[in-house]
Amino acid sequence: MPLTEPYDDHLPPEGRAAAARDTGEVGGPAGSDEAVTPADGGVEAATDAAGPVGDAAPEPEPVLPEPVRQRIVTLTAAVLPGLPADEVPVPLRRVAKFAPNRRARLGAPAIAAQLTADPLFRQRVSARVLTDAGDLGAAVVEGTAPAAADPVEVAALAYLARPRGWRDLIEASGAAVRAEADSAVVAELVREAEQRATRAEHDRAVARVEAEKLRDELARVREELGQQREEARQLARTLRETQARERRANELLATERGRAARVTADSEAELRRVRARLAEAEAVAGAARSSAKEARSVDDARLWLLLETISQASVGLRRELALDPVDTLPADFVAEAFADQPGTAAGAATRARDTDDPARLDQLLALPRAHLVVDGYNVTKRGFGEMSLEQQRKRLITGLGGIAAQTGDEVTVVFDGAERIPGLPPTPRGVRVLFSRKGETADDLIRRLVRAEPPGRPVVVISSDREVADGVRRHGAYPLGADSLLRRLARS
Repeated sequence: MPLTEPYDDHLPPEGRAAAARDTGEVGGPAGSDEAVTPADGGVEAATDAAGPVGDAAPEPEPVLPEPVRQRIVTLTAAVLPGLPADEVPVPLRRVAKFAPNRRARLGAPAIAAQLTADPLFRQRVSARVLTDAGDLGAAVVEGTAPAAADPVEVAALAYLARPRGWRDLIEASGAAVRAEADSAVVAELVREAEQRATRAEHDRAVARVEAEKLRDELARVREELGQQREEARQLARTLRETQARERRANELLATERGRAARVTADSEAELRRVRARLAEAEAVAGAARSSAKEARSVDDARLWLLLETISQASVGLRRELALDPVDTLPADFVAEAFADQPGTAAGAATRARDTDDPARLDQLLALPRAHLVVDGYNVTKRGFGEMSLEQQRKRLITGLGGIAAQTGDEVTVVFDGAERIPGLPPTPRGVRVLFSRKGETADDLIRRLVRAEPPGRPVVVISSDREVADGVRRHGAYPLGADSLLRRLARS
């Protein structure tokens, strides 16, 4: 069955005639008096495209040079979307929907296989390609190609149209392509040879320059060698002179050693005399120590007498005030006071030690000359974080002013900030407002404030930051949580 049979029913009469020419059916339809001839009126096109005429075996497809094959696929892919849907073979209908840049690249195997297996499809493609090619396509159909034409383009058109002698055109194109490749190889070899010659000339010039440099270096080394030889002669002369001086110095050294021996003997005699005087001085010092001990005994007696007088005065004062001896201490009264309150004494002690207990804060602020240091934003963001920063600062500073007025203690509040922030309320009496400098945090400033205080002064630091609490505790301060101050402010 001919390869074009599935398409014959959809073709007009001239299409069926073309199909008959491509498949080798040289005569017209049965009962027709007119015969259909091949494309150029010759038999070669029909036999090449469709197979055997009579008993002759079909000639195999020629081996196409790679540029010719790519050009054939490109031309076919370009006209493929323009063919009617019923004229596009089923394997290529999906390829026809690809984008132009993907059609020739991804559909190349399917297009090449269809051009080889489907002569009718090839004829339809060649008709459109020859029309687009214009005069060049007409010249290829006639079997003659312009000498100035691209051999790859001529071979691609000849493969699709298959005029008389199309195999020769393809072979000529392959020879031209190979000749161009050989010419390119020869040109590349010539260019590489020229480059090697240029590099060799450059290397020779560099070698000459290096040789000149080496000659100059050799001359300089010889000159330095002569200078070093002269220096060696001078050093030998200096060495001989030094050895002579050394012999004279050894003689002088022997003389000085004799003198030193005599001086040593004199020094030893003087040392013995000094030791005798030291023994006498130690005896005098022992006597002085004995006298000092007796004087110390007198001072101790006077001190004992003073203490005894103070003791007798305290006894007289106790008798005058009629103070009877007591069996309990102040700590016992504190324990009884906790026992009278609801809850156990252990629970009360635990609350007193709680870092968020306002009662503990009151106890510390009641100490003489206490100093309250507050981590500002740590307290405000925990107590009234819904407010703006300005409102937080104003509320905290106002509350601390009340505490300073009630206790008379020194109060310092520290905020993070490289400079003083505008919009602050007037600072109450007894309250100091500080902002950390650039490159320093409020925590660092708080630690500096604690370290600046003298040992023994009660310093209370309000911050819920564990690192701050641990740091100030090491310097003797009392760290309390932010909730203790917030409760104290709420109570005020």
